[in-house]
Amino acid sequence: MDDVVQVGPLDLAARVDEALGVQAIAFGLTQGEVAVRRHIVLRHMACRGARAFGATTPDGRLVGFVYGMPNDRAHWWSSVVQPYLVREGNDGWLDDSFVITELHVHPAHQGRGLGTELITTITGTADEPRSILSAIDTESPARRLYRHLGYVDLARQVHFPSASRPYAVMGARLPLRRG
Repeated sequence: MDDVVQVGPLDLAARVDEALGVQAIAFGLTQGEVAVRRHIVLRHMACRGARAFGATTPDGRLVGFVYGMPNDRAHWWSSVVQPYLVREGNDGWLDDSFVITELHVHPAHQGRGLGTELITTITGTADEPRSILSAIDTESPARRLYRHLGYVDLARQVHFPSASRPYAVMGARLPLRRG
């Protein structure tokens, strides 16, 4: 864990632009994509059980964040991934799961354990017995992190309408593994 960065609850609605700035740098988003995601984040934060945690420097600068909520099959994400999960016999994961909607750490602060601290902190608040998420379906530091924490592939080559690359849906029993 980064010694000078603290992880704690985040009022994501109040700091949405700062959080999306981190996401834009970490994930390579255009300004148009950021504008669309701003509305999505604000809508998500109004959902039952939605919560966020942030990683902040001593001067209050946000360098990482995670947010999620209990899954609801009526949400757009679930409706997209369900056929892929059904195909693999894993659609039961859409019930009683906490969804990690976004997790991003500024590149200058990656590799220091902040992603692990953020995701284990938020899933530690979940009442659900498991967690699900989607990640770009390629070998990456993010996918290695998720596997290290206990996430396994539930479906691969998942195509979201607005995404150019396929995703994988991953799931893990809670609590997540730490070390």
